[in-house]
Amino acid sequence: MSFTPLGNRVLIEREEQSNQTASGLYIPDSAKEKPLQGKAVAVGKEAIEAGINEGDVLVFPKYGGTELTIEGTEYLIMSSDDILGVMS
Repeated sequence: MSFTPLGNRVLIEREEQSNQTASGLYIPDSAKEKPLQGKAVAVGKEAIEAGINEGDVLVFPKYGGTELTIEGTEYLIMSSDDILGVMS
């Protein structure tokens, strides 16, 4: 991939959710909510200075960022200021 975020932007790939609950029920795709965490795929220079690196698992708000598709894969791009935290 040849996408480089500018400034404090971060390109995030959402984590997939399981289709089955702990009790064994299957959830249809139409009923699933989009995950609120994902992996940083590409990070702008200012976001690196803020402590976000490629490969970090990030937590972000439900309605934050802008969705885009690159080479058939869906990503989310958002400002590092909008990211709620980094999972460790």
